[in-house]
Amino acid sequence: MSLDGFVAGPADDMTWLAGLHAGPNPVVERLLAGLGAVVMGHNTYAPATTAEGKVYGGQWEGPIFVVTRSAEPAPGFTLVDDLGKAVRAAAGDGYVAVLGATTARRCLEAGLLDEVLVHVAPILLGDGVRLFDHPGGTRVRLEPVELSSSGPIGNFWYRVA
Repeated sequence: MSLDGFVAGPADDMTWLAGLHAGPNPVVERLLAGLGAVVMGHNTYAPATTAEGKVYGGQWEGPIFVVTRSAEPAPGFTLVDDLGKAVRAAAGDGYVAVLGATTARRCLEAGLLDEVLVHVAPILLGDGVRLFDHPGGTRVRLEPVELSSSGPIGNFWYRVA
């Protein structure tokens, strides 16, 4: 996420991540070691199916569930039309990473999210897709699990209260 709270730039642009080399991150390494599956939304799926857009930069391979009603299937991805079904199918012994701000917000609203891990990059985007956007406002209380940094990246891991 950018320092000003955007996961993607305008029009879901993720090119701001290119050239952002943060180096090794022990929090990411622990997460990847315990990761059992990934759930992502349609907007995150399209870039992930390209050679440049491997999940976690190609550092992880495993089951990936895509919540969509209008996508073409690609090898290595399971398409599911219901968010609850996707999360239940992904649930297992390891962590389930939710990729995409809209999908994460929907999981939070449905009570399907136990924890939030955000990596904050030293960049300001000014506009785009916010990590959490709820017109009219709402409060979600979070309890710290781990707060750390790795080079220029801040790691903020919280439990949903």
